[in-house]
Amino acid sequence: MLIAVDATGGDYAPREIVKGAIEAVSEYPIDIALVGNKAVLEMLLRRSTRKSNITIVPADQVIRDGEEPIQAVQNKPDSSVVVGINLVKDGTADGFVSAGSTGATVVASFLNLSLVKGIERLAVCAVFDANQPQPTFLIDVGVNANCRPIFLMQFAQMANILAHQVFGLDSPRVALLNIGEEEIKGNNLAKESYQLLKKTDLNFVGNIEGYDIFRGKADVIVTDGFTGNILVKTIEGYSEIIQNLLELQEASKLDRQLTGAALAQYVQMTSFIKKLDYKEYGGASLLGVNGNIVIAHGRSRAKAIKSAIYLAYLAAKQRVVEAIQNGQYAASV
Repeated sequence: MLIAVDATGGDYAPREIVKGAIEAVSEYPIDIALVGNKAVLEMLLRRSTRKSNITIVPADQVIRDGEEPIQAVQNKPDSSVVVGINLVKDGTADGFVSAGSTGATVVASFLNLSLVKGIERLAVCAVFDANQPQPTFLIDVGVNANCRPIFLMQFAQMANILAHQVFGLDSPRVALLNIGEEEIKGNNLAKESYQLLKKTDLNFVGNIEGYDIFRGKADVIVTDGFTGNILVKTIEGYSEIIQNLLELQEASKLDRQLTGAALAQYVQMTSFIKKLDYKEYGGASLLGVNGNIVIAHGRSRAKAIKSAIYLAYLAAKQRVVEAIQNGQYAASV
């Protein structure tokens, strides 16, 4: 199995990307194609003794954050993002991971891979631990700011497949993010989406409010990309603040002074915050296109890149794209 990795995208590229790729091939049964500047990547790989499963695919152009995605993809056909996605398109690679421009990755995937038949909008599905044994899936987290009810229903169906195929959740509980639990609550999008979702064969458990996200009431949480993006970034920001506080506490050795209930609470908080760390899962799956694409965090270092590669590997191994392609989706009216 070959996973292509964008070696030029992200705040810490290419060094941390290469490091993460080296760690990934040493732990998982995969080959990796690093896409980027050949000379630079050869130099970085020369320093490693674990490189037999890593090849280099040259790409001389780079799409930077801040560039208009459509123009960048069209004007830079030799960019690492476009070249990497084309490796998936022609069947050379089983998946592609990028920590670069999310907009460019989405646009290049849409233009070069096309949408799955019956799916009206692609969406990004984030994976995180919401204080329960199995992970939680949040879709959409940024692609579709303006949605119609049919989009949210299809998002739920695709995330349901990801949760079942990759993570083995049997009949995942699907919930709609809303301002109240009652069926009549919310704006028109929420109310109409509720009616569509309850008619599907999904295990739809109704609406879920913000404070219930970390109470383990749902496995798949569905919302529009505007709301989902704000939510996932709020979770990341909260996680980082608490992590910094815990690190300061540990550095000052205050944790050694804790005993009994205070120590137990400290350990529980540390464990909970670690689960929210984006580096644990590394990336989010782009669902709805005819290819296995994982979008990693722009600030990804080696650990997060390794985790994102693993997510792409699992999605390919469990044939998530094929499962989505075989799904039945209602058309807009």
